[in-house]
Amino acid sequence: MHSRGWRNHSFVTEFILLGFSRNPKTNWILFFLFLFLFLYLFTVLGNGLIVTLIRIDARLHTPMYFFLSILSLLDLSYATTTVPQMLVHLVSKNKAISYTGCVIQMYIFLTLGITETWIFAAMAYDRYVAICYPLHYGVKMSQTLCIALVTSSALCGLICALVYTVFAMTLPYCGPNEINHFFCEIPAVLKLACADTSLNDQVDFILGFILLLIPLSLILASYVRIFIAILRIRSTQGRMKAFSTCASHITVVTMFCVPCMVMYMRPGSEASPEDDKKLALFYNVISAFLNPIIYSLRNKDVKRAFLKLIGRGEDTQ
Repeated sequence: MHSRGWRNHSFVTEFILLGFSRNPKTNWILFFLFLFLFLYLFTVLGNGLIVTLIRIDARLHTPMYFFLSILSLLDLSYATTTVPQMLVHLVSKNKAISYTGCVIQMYIFLTLGITETWIFAAMAYDRYVAICYPLHYGVKMSQTLCIALVTSSALCGLICALVYTVFAMTLPYCGPNEINHFFCEIPAVLKLACADTSLNDQVDFILGFILLLIPLSLILASYVRIFIAILRIRSTQGRMKAFSTCASHITVVTMFCVPCMVMYMRPGSEASPEDDKKLALFYNVISAFLNPIIYSLRNKDVKRAFLKLIGRGEDTQ
């Protein structure tokens, strides 16, 4: 929409989230079989269990599991920011969200997402130190450094999400007010602006470069060094063990970051609403759902902690 004439219109006070489908039968199927019973509940249970295990089992009080617990908390919060509202809208005739509610949801969602990209970089650095400098791991990855990495990631998320949100929500929105999405995500909301959004596209690209490509470059640099170190390990078993500690992280980073790059680093004019919804569902819900499975299935320490929790493991340290 163009800026011409927008001053003569009243601004919207709420938005309507169209979601996935207007067909009631389709909505009920999505609600019961796909989203509510399986994805969201498992996301909450899976990530909640990982956080609990890491907290109560002393053997998991290491930097790697500290970062994993932060990642699980972020995934849990990330999905909770959007999915409960989506589930309510799937079975309700009222699909409205207030203007203020939309701004808050957008800001929280962006804060969590940006923080997660930098946590991925911190996890890659942790693996780099563990594999390339195993004798100095305890000194290099001190508790102070771990807390500093998490705190700086969160501050980056809070500040950059504010920039994203302010640039998006200071634009005029004078109608229509139907967002073709299941939550207030910036690319979908910007399509309703009564003004030129080319500046927003530029800001999104620049911030996307800083917040996605820079962490990904750090992750790539860490893993290049890691793979070089792994190739120097003489025993096949040693190489496989070292690689297995990194495979889960690489998988999770790819699932989260690639769809985010497609969503936030392309011009808004090239975006398809249906494709955007699928991408958002993937990195918002599917990724958070799969992370506990990916990390727990390949991790003997997490399995051992779980068996101990339910009384089937050994109590000896």
